[in-house]
Amino acid sequence: MYGEITPFEVHVEDSVLDDLRQRLASTRWPDQIPGSGWERGADGDYLRALVDYWRDDFDWRAAERVQNTWPQFLTTLDGARVHFFHVRSPHPEARPLMLTHGWPSTPLEFLKVIGPLTDPTAYGGRAEDACHVVAPSLPGFGWSLPTTESGWHPGRIARAWLELMARLGYERFAAHGTDWGSVVSTEMAREAPERLAGLHLALLVSGLRPRDGVLTPEEEHQQQANEALRASELGYVMLQSTKPQTLSYALADSPVGQAAWIAEKLRSWTDCDGDLESVLTKDEILTSVTTFWATGTGGSSGRLYHEARLAALGSTPRQGRIGVPTAVALFPRELYPTSRRIASEHYNIVRWTPMARGGHFGAWEQPELLVADLRAFLAGL
Repeated sequence: MYGEITPFEVHVEDSVLDDLRQRLASTRWPDQIPGSGWERGADGDYLRALVDYWRDDFDWRAAERVQNTWPQFLTTLDGARVHFFHVRSPHPEARPLMLTHGWPSTPLEFLKVIGPLTDPTAYGGRAEDACHVVAPSLPGFGWSLPTTESGWHPGRIARAWLELMARLGYERFAAHGTDWGSVVSTEMAREAPERLAGLHLALLVSGLRPRDGVLTPEEEHQQQANEALRASELGYVMLQSTKPQTLSYALADSPVGQAAWIAEKLRSWTDCDGDLESVLTKDEILTSVTTFWATGTGGSSGRLYHEARLAALGSTPRQGRIGVPTAVALFPRELYPTSRRIASEHYNIVRWTPMARGGHFGAWEQPELLVADLRAFLAGL
């Protein structure tokens, strides 16, 4: 029924897991130029070791138990199924906080921060820092399952998120976003600024420029570094923005293809010095990959790029300054950074925090740093 909220637990049928193991065992591996490593994409030696572990040792049932530790629900928003974590704090004065992930991710990215945010006294914090946490799966991602119609761009998702929070009884709340979650959270602040108490971002909308078009020498150097990164990293964006359906056949049919598509980005975008498993364990990586595989959302998650391009959202900043108080957590290996001066022309920046370490998946890589910055920001609102 439209508007109904029903409890949910993750459970994948044995037949799906059996099929997965059979596909892993019968993988047809491509050749690779000797010694090329990760230079041309996912490294075959690493991927073979990961797949061996996935097939023989990875315990999906244990991963399910971890996810099901936290209350999860399903609802329908604007015709789309949406899965979300909703964890209420034991502290009655807790602030509502929405966490929105990006690609190639799910709310699993936030599991390490839910406990400290909702029950800070159990983690050495103060009761006044407590939050009620809502962390939804973007439409077309994970347990929200594939979208069934076009038009699910960040603006539409933002309106759905505003409806979700109202449905849960949160008329005013703070929002944290990373990757597409930053874009969606920004759109919420644009759509209903009176409902956003604060905006906390780990990635600013790509392509911010000063109003007068003039860059300082430091900003010019930063811009050149961003352009060099785009030249080597933007292929996935072009593919998913233009022809996402073509890619979806490979992702839906080959679990190794799905693992390669995700693992290569995890390694490139984390602060890991080339050693992905120094920041994320095999189990964490494979829990994420298996979620996309079991839900068949490898292709549908990529459609968000196509929808954003059609709606002209996400690739370039929209006009109009965001007035909601905004904090930016600057993880050193985050993609496409900008200066506080430029950001302040587009957002009401009240907090700007250079982090000691971390990359594109801050909550996953450095949960303690993210929690500390969120607490400080929310306390100052």
